[in-house]
Formats: sequence, C-alpha cells, structure tokens
Amino acid sequence: MVGLGLLWLPKPRLGWVLAGVAVASLATLGVAAAVWRARRRGRRSGRPRLEPVGRVSALFLYPIKSCRGMALERAEVTKLGLRSGGEIGDRCWLVVKEDGHMVTARQEPRLVLISITSENNCLRLSAPDMKDLHIPIRLSTGNPVRDCRLFGTDIQGRDCGDEAAQWITDFLKSEPYRLVHFESDMVPRNSKDLLEPFRPSDKVAYPDCSPIMVLSEASLEELNSRLDKKVQIRNFRPNILVTGCGPHEEDTWDEIKIGGAKMKGAMACPRCIFTTIDPDTGIIDRKEPLETLKSYRLCDPSEQHTYKSHPLFGWYFGVDKTGTIQVGDTVYKMIC
Repeated sequence: MVGLGLLWLPKPRLGWVLAGVAVASLATLGVAAAVWRARRRGRRSGRPRLEPVGRVSALFLYPIKSCRGMALERAEVTKLGLRSGGEIGDRCWLVVKEDGHMVTARQEPRLVLISITSENNCLRLSAPDMKDLHIPIRLSTGNPVRDCRLFGTDIQGRDCGDEAAQWITDFLKSEPYRLVHFESDMVPRNSKDLLEPFRPSDKVAYPDCSPIMVLSEASLEELNSRLDKKVQIRNFRPNILVTGCGPHEEDTWDEIKIGGAKMKGAMACPRCIFTTIDPDTGIIDRKEPLETLKSYRLCDPSEQHTYKSHPLFGWYFGVDKTGTIQVGDTVYKMIC
C-alpha cells in the first residue's frame, strides 16, 4: 500500500519547476546586484579602508630655504605644504643673488646654522656671532617684488629689505645676497614641470619640488646602522617624521590620511650633497651619508630617467585635502 500510495502522488508540473528555479535565480541575482550597488556606493562615496601604519613623531617647517627648521607640535597642511600660525609657510623665504638666482646650502653650507623662530608677527633670525635680526612676516607693499630663478623655473618674491640683505651677506661673507618672501597672491611653481611623476595639481613655492616630504625613524635607524659616524634627522629635512613602521615602509604608502589632511604619494626623494652638510657645524663632507645610501638605495634601472644616480631616502607627497595635523596623530594608509 505504501508503494501504491506513492504511485498516486501528484507529479510536479514542469512549469512549477521552472518557476521555482527562476525565483531562486532572481534571488541570487538580487543579492549580487545589492553587493555590486553597495560596492559602487562605497567607491562613489570616497570612503576607502583606513589601515594604521604609524604615528607622527615630529613635524618640521623650514621658513627660509636651507636654514634650520622649526619643530612644531601642530601644523596646517596646505596645498603648498606645512604652515604655522596661519602665515609662516614652509620654504616661503629664499636667499637669492642680486640677479635673483637662488642660493641654497649646496652653495653656502653655513645657511644651515641660521635658526628661525617667530615672535610678534616677525621672523627672528639667529646665527653664531651675529645679533638677532627681526623681519616682519607681512612686508610693506613698498618693498619691490623681484623675479627669481629656482632650478630653471621662474617665480617671484618680495624683497625683505636692505637690513635683511646685509645681515645675510655679513654672516655668509662671500658675496652680496638678498632675502625674498613668497606671498599668498603670487604664482607658485608646478611640481610636474620639475619632475614628471607629480600631478598638475601639485604646487610649491621655494621647495625643490614637493609640498610634503615624509620620512620614517626606522629608515634613519637602518642607515645609521651602516655608518661609522651617525647622522641626524636634520641631515634629511623631512616635514613629517613617522614612528611605528619598518624601514622604508613610507615608500609603499600610495595615499595617506593624517588628522584632517589627505596626501597622495608622488615619488621617492632623490638625495644630493646637501645631506653631507653637518647641521651643527655647517661643514660639507660631500661623501657621507650619500656614499652609503648609494650602496643600497639606488633606484631600479627602469627608473633611472627620473632618479639618475641619486640614492632614494624618504617619500614626496602632494596634498589632496588640507587640514590640521599634530604630533601623535595616527598615520593611515588609504586602501580602496
């Protein structure tokens, strides 16, 4: 009877089977479509995953190109680099010859001995055996604007006056020099005109080529492990020093977020004889640490058109989003 009863069970119709398959397929497709739409929304919303990769251990701003930096607890990240107090920008003052051509510590190593602080809306310049000089941050519009030349590109700067020119000239004791200031309404230089890996949106005042340079403590420690005479972070003049990561991990950070700022990696920082200037004495060695860096930090042969024979140490970044950063902030790598 059991077998007979089963024989009398109604057989499923083909239409019902196809309908069931269709419903199941639509449900699967619906789930897939929902996942696809969610991913699309995530991409459109610009919300990449943030992976902590380190922490800011120091911030440095160099008001006068080639002079000593100012250590900061907090800084604004602007399109042109770090800024402090709303008016002191990174490398926004420049020593020039009387014809407007730049002068850096590559030509005048003792520039690294000039210390910069700010007080009462002035920059205060201090140097060995020199009386302090105070320069107004906001110069008189009566001061002439000079045409200057940096690495083959043109840029303007407002002259800081005869007193500043005489002070710089007296300290360096070589030839007459002037000091100029890049003002916010002046036209910056295009980083991409200097080095191809930068984007058209990357701009600088008087830095060599990049708004921001990031370096890790671990990279410096590894270099010093190879040197008889240790070097300082001041030999390399980063804007943002990072701790809590491995040596040269900064090379792998395509996009980073620190505080309210977002930055896009452009290229490695090619190093020159500037790194061989002792920041405490102003004496140039021309050998170390450059020779040691060349022993293990040269580029891949496919990149020699960009870096030539310069060793690489630190990473250049352009600025995608301005914001405030401070010592202790977590450094996040942005992963799309």
